[in-house]
Amino acid sequence: MENEELDNLLSQSHKDISIQDFDGKQISCIEFTQERFDKIIDCIAGKPLSVNTDLNILQDGLGHVFVEISLKFSLGGLDEKILVNANEHLDFFQLLSQNGILSIASKDNPGKVFMIQLPKLEKVLDALNIITQGLSKISDN
Repeated sequence: MENEELDNLLSQSHKDISIQDFDGKQISCIEFTQERFDKIIDCIAGKPLSVNTDLNILQDGLGHVFVEISLKFSLGGLDEKILVNANEHLDFFQLLSQNGILSIASKDNPGKVFMIQLPKLEKVLDALNIITQGLSKISDN
C-alpha cells in the first residue's frame, strides 16, 4: 500500500471495536452510534433472520492488515461494511475465531446488544491465519 492509500484506510477504520464480557465469556464487539444501532434493530427485531458475514482481508505485504467485515442481513436490505485495523485489534479476531460469536452494540447504551453466531468457524480460522501471517511481516522487516 502506498502511504496515501494506507492513510485512507486508517482514516476509514472503525474506531469503536471492543471486547465485551457476556456471562464470563469474552465476545468481539462492533459498536455503532445509537441512531445506527436503532436503525438496524428496528429492521430486524422480533423476526427470524440470518446474517451473512464475510471477512475481506486487505494487506500490503509490509505488515499493514485491514479486514472489511461485511454483515448482510436477510431482512431490511441491511448491508453493513466495517473496516477494522487488524494491527490494532488482533485480539478481536482471535476471540472471534475461538467462539464464533460477534456482537453489535450501541456505544451510547452498552446494554443494547445483538449477537451474531458465525456459521462457518473454519472461515474465521482461515482469516485469522491470513491476518497473523500478514502482521508477521512487521517483525520480519
